[in-house]
Amino acid sequence: MIGAAVTSPWSVTPVLDPAAIERAHEQIVGERMSSAGVRRLVEESWKRSLARSLDPDTILPGLDLSDDELREYRNQHPLSLVLPTIHRLLIQHTFETGLIVAVGDQSGRLLWIDGDRALRSKAEGMLFVEGADWSEAAVGTSAPGTALALDHGIQIQQAEHFNRIVHPWSCTAVPVHDPSSGGLLGVIDITGGSDAVSPATMPLLEAAVAAVEAELRIRRLDDIHPVRAPRRAPARVVEGPPLLSILGREDGRLEVSGRVIELSTRHAEILTLLAWHRGGLSAEALAELVYDRDGSVATLRAEMVRLRRVLEGACPELVPESRPYRLTRSLELDAHRVLAFLERGAHRVALTAYAGQVLPRSEAPGILAIRAEVASVLRESVLADAGVDVLLAYARTDDAAYDLEVWMESLRRLPQRSPKRAAVVSRIERIQGELSRR
Repeated sequence: MIGAAVTSPWSVTPVLDPAAIERAHEQIVGERMSSAGVRRLVEESWKRSLARSLDPDTILPGLDLSDDELREYRNQHPLSLVLPTIHRLLIQHTFETGLIVAVGDQSGRLLWIDGDRALRSKAEGMLFVEGADWSEAAVGTSAPGTALALDHGIQIQQAEHFNRIVHPWSCTAVPVHDPSSGGLLGVIDITGGSDAVSPATMPLLEAAVAAVEAELRIRRLDDIHPVRAPRRAPARVVEGPPLLSILGREDGRLEVSGRVIELSTRHAEILTLLAWHRGGLSAEALAELVYDRDGSVATLRAEMVRLRRVLEGACPELVPESRPYRLTRSLELDAHRVLAFLERGAHRVALTAYAGQVLPRSEAPGILAIRAEVASVLRESVLADAGVDVLLAYARTDDAAYDLEVWMESLRRLPQRSPKRAAVVSRIERIQGELSRR
């Protein structure tokens, strides 16, 4: 019929009757009877859930990893490489909108959750938290779990969830595939109210997943075919300025136009200071920030000669000018990215990008100042505005492991029935005990 709506078994359409779905759930799940009024693929998922003897009134997503294990697992997971893309395309649009975005692994374990702060806190009541197993085998029908079970994008509306605790929620999820093998890598989910299953949500999520898979494919090609003066085609040009990674590293890792250059600690210090002070520094000022001792200008100038030799052979566009010393091309620091995420309110993404303190072994006065500034901005921003799950993740970093104020604030924000309270109380008691012995 001309003008008729095209429906899909994978999507929620306006013709779905919530009351009919609730009745079907009660008959099929509650009374083990047949019923109409529900999509076939949802009914089949309910029956799989019943066959696993899942309780529709109790939700017990497994939490089988410790916080340290989860953090290490997330750092190693391929989807950690594309978090900035997910943030840019999805997460940054969900703040204060009543939606949250979850990224899970191939087995249904939720690795990252971000978005509307109030909704994230509310979702913790059904244990929709990082580290929880939301596979279909663990919690029954849900968008992330069923999308993985069927290897297809899907929308689940309210009472279509197997578990009654999840009935107030709706969600859309799309699997992410390995660009080389085609196997499942994970799933991206949008959860919330009716907007989470609007007609525009599935195409939006599918487009974001396509972008994620494309970025993974490019990264995989770069790993397999490193750039080395190709004969027939120029190296792929990477958009944006060169990137110097200095967080949690003893030395520097410079990425520019598809190349990776390992820098000594001293050379990383100098480039970091020039990137931080974009207007340039006199020889005397730079020497003081690097060495903090009399007669160091001559030492600095000798070091600058060595740095220029390294850059002329690998990255001539970054060779500093003198009088004053300055960079003529913009150089981005991974520390800059963390601060930019914090400024936009993306605390979880910022914390993920924060690999550790700025050049932690460096004693250069200028680096000590930058290190303190980045760490302070991160701490104050997380304490002031982040959700409790992000605050807890920060508390478990090396920066905050013994920060009593951070742990006390985490306890204050946790719901009274949260299973995380016991571990937080134990940690507070340990910190207080150690402080009393000093």
